[in-house]
Amino acid sequence: MSHSRNNLGLLGLFVHLFLSSAAVMVMTYLVPGVTVDGWTTALIVAIVLGIVNVTIRPILLILTLPVNILTLGFFTLLINALMLLLVDSLVTTFTISSFGSAILATIVLSIITWFFDLLSGRE
Repeated sequence: MSHSRNNLGLLGLFVHLFLSSAAVMVMTYLVPGVTVDGWTTALIVAIVLGIVNVTIRPILLILTLPVNILTLGFFTLLINALMLLLVDSLVTTFTISSFGSAILATIVLSIITWFFDLLSGRE
């Protein structure tokens, strides 16, 4: 019984990676100044962004908690943009031309991801 549960978990991971990659691709079409070389790069961006969001982002959110409280959470938008810029520096075939593009990309990516999560039943 746990074997089928592991397969479902692995399938869920692949579905999540595919949807995250698709979200990155859609984001590049909607946000000027953000480019990706193709689906392989979008997959790499999704993986690296996932790793960055699990490791570095929580630390930054804790360190900036007072500022985040004062700005009613809007500072999180800047942190998310910085995470995208970090991924831009790590993945050479993914580029963000400016900080403004990173902020817009963060907003668009959040909306797309929310929509995909809603469609897939994760939300």
